[in-house]
Amino acid sequence: MTTKIIHFMVNGRLEQAEFGPDCSAADVQDLFRAAAEVGPHHILKMYNTNGGVLNISPQLEANSQDSYYRLEVVASDLKSVGMPTELDNMESRLQHLESKVMEDVGKTPDIICELKSQVESFKRKLESVVHLSWMGLFKDGSEQQPSKIPPKPGSPQLSVQEERQQVRRKFFYMSSLQVTEEVREHLKTPIFNNWQWEEAEMLVLLQVMFTDLDFLSAFHIELEVLQNFLFEVYCHYNSIPFHNFRHCFCVTQMMYGLIWLTDLRSKLSRIDVLIMLTSALCHDLDHPGYNNVYQINARTDLALRYNDISPLENHHCAVAFGILSKPECNILKNLTSEQYKQIRGGMIKCILATDMARHNEILNKFKVMQPVFDFTNKDHKEVLMKIMVKVSDISNEARPMEVAEPWLDCLLQEFFNQSDTEKLKGLPVAPFMDRDKVSKPSSQTNFIRFVLLPLFSELTKLFPCLEQHILEPVRRALQYYSDMERAAKEEEETSRT
Repeated sequence: MTTKIIHFMVNGRLEQAEFGPDCSAADVQDLFRAAAEVGPHHILKMYNTNGGVLNISPQLEANSQDSYYRLEVVASDLKSVGMPTELDNMESRLQHLESKVMEDVGKTPDIICELKSQVESFKRKLESVVHLSWMGLFKDGSEQQPSKIPPKPGSPQLSVQEERQQVRRKFFYMSSLQVTEEVREHLKTPIFNNWQWEEAEMLVLLQVMFTDLDFLSAFHIELEVLQNFLFEVYCHYNSIPFHNFRHCFCVTQMMYGLIWLTDLRSKLSRIDVLIMLTSALCHDLDHPGYNNVYQINARTDLALRYNDISPLENHHCAVAFGILSKPECNILKNLTSEQYKQIRGGMIKCILATDMARHNEILNKFKVMQPVFDFTNKDHKEVLMKIMVKVSDISNEARPMEVAEPWLDCLLQEFFNQSDTEKLKGLPVAPFMDRDKVSKPSSQTNFIRFVLLPLFSELTKLFPCLEQHILEPVRRALQYYSDMERAAKEEEETSRT
C-alpha cells in the first residue's frame, strides 16, 4: 500500500505525517490536530509555500522537506488548560508532602500512597491513548517519527437529521472559540476561499460577522438566540448542487466584505446594514433546485401560492420569517415594532430583488440614480441595498478562479438536473440549461458580458474602490472563459479536418 508523506511546520517545529490512501478525511484531520496539540473542535488551516489555503484531506499532495506546508490554528479556546503541567505540579506537590511527612513520622501515610497510585494510574491510561488532544495531553516522543493513522472501516452513512445534529454540536462547541485576527480580516475580502471551511466552521464565521458589525449590542441580540437563528437557517438550506448552505455563506460573506470595503457603516444606518446582511443570509432558504420558470411551467404549489410572481423569492422570505417567528431564534425580538416593520419590509424588498426576471428593471433604476446618488434619499438607499444584495448573490466570478470555477460546475449540475426533469415532463427547456447545448465557457461568457459587467461597473462608479476588488477579477474571468471557448472551437475545427 502506497503511503503519502506530508512535511509541515507547526508551532515552530518541522514535522511530518504519513497516511495511506484509504484513510478518511476525519482520520487525516485528527492527525494534524494531534500535531498542532489542539482539540477536535479547534479550527485548523494548512497553507502552501505561496500562502494559499490547502484542504486538509486524504487528497493533500505529498511534498518535500524543502517545500513544507504551514499548519496554523485559526480559532482556539482561550480557556483551555495545560493538563500536563497540572499533572507535573500535582506529582511535585505529592513528593514534597511525602518528604515532609517522612521527616515527621518516619513513614509514608496510606492516604499519600493512595494518591500517588491514582496519579500514576491516570498517567499510564493517558500514555496508552494515541490522541487525547482535546484534553491538552500528548505523548512526547524523543525521536521525530511520521505519525501514522490505522485505516478505519467505512462508517455508516448518517441521516440528514443526524448530520445536522452533528453540525449543531460542533458549532455550539466552536462558538466560544476565538477566531484569529488574520482570519477576521481575510473574511472581509472577496478572495476568501469558502471551500476550505466545514459547515460548523462557516456557522462560527457567520457569528463573527454579526458580532464584528456590533449587531448584538446595537439590537440587543442574545448570543444564544443568534446561534439558534444561524443553525435554523443552516437547516433550511437543502443539499442540492448550487443553492445550498455553502452558497448562502458565500453570498453573506461577499456582502460582509462589501460592507467593509465601501465603508457602508458610515453611509447607511445600522438597521440598513443588518437588513442587507440578513437578506443575504436568507435569500435562498429552502431552494428546491428548480428555478421560477420551472415552478410556473410545472404549476407547482409555490407557483400557485404566489400567483406565478417570484414564487421562489416569496418562499425564501416566508421561510425566513417563519424561522424568526420562533422565540428561541428571533434575533429581532428586542426591537420596537417600528424597527421590526422596517427590517421586515427591507428584507422582503432585498430578497425579492434577487429574482433575475427583475434584473434590468432594478439596474436601470440604479443607472438613473447613480450620477446624482444621495445617501440621505430613502429611494436611492433602497435601490442601493437591492443592488448590493444582487451583486453579492452573483459574485462568484469576482473571486479567484480556483474558488469561482467549482461553483460553475455546481451551477451547471443543478441546471442539467432541471432540464433533464423538464424533458421527462415535456416542459420547455432553456438552452442555457440543456446539457446537450451548453458548454462550460459558453455558459459564462454571455453571463459575464451582459449581466455581471454592466452591474458591477455601475456599482463601481459609486464606489471606485471596488474596481480592483470585484470589477477587475470579473474582467479576467471573461478573458479566461473566452480563451477557453476559443480553444474549444479551434479543437473542434481541427478534429473535423
